[in-house]
Amino acid sequence: MKRGTLHHLELWRDDATATDGPWAWLLARLGYSRTDAWETGSTWSLDSSYVVLESGTDHVRGPADRLRSGMNHLALWAGSRGDVDVLVAEAPDHGWRLLFPDRHPHAGGPQHYAAFLEDTAGFEVELVAEEPGARAD
Repeated sequence: MKRGTLHHLELWRDDATATDGPWAWLLARLGYSRTDAWETGSTWSLDSSYVVLESGTDHVRGPADRLRSGMNHLALWAGSRGDVDVLVAEAPDHGWRLLFPDRHPHAGGPQHYAAFLEDTAGFEVELVAEEPGARAD
């Protein structure tokens, strides 16, 4: 049943057409494929969900502020704890910085293994590890 699952997410991005930017790297590492591209954006798909990176004519350029009303962050399953650790190690080379490093990887609580990353524009993503013993698909 698809009810309640993510259909798609559209992010306004100053660098929406970049093929080597932070979001292109992260989405590709998580298994998304770039399935469409146009002058002002691109679509990245995984199974029945997709993420649109867009910088069309209505886009107001500038940094995001996750503390203002609106989206605080996007949380994505990232595989095993080891997979999360590899992504954290590679992320700085691709435009991401680790948030809450003093509490990493348990910034979300002692039973929650995740990495909280922020890109250069101020967007936050939470990469959540599956429970130990759970199978990653």
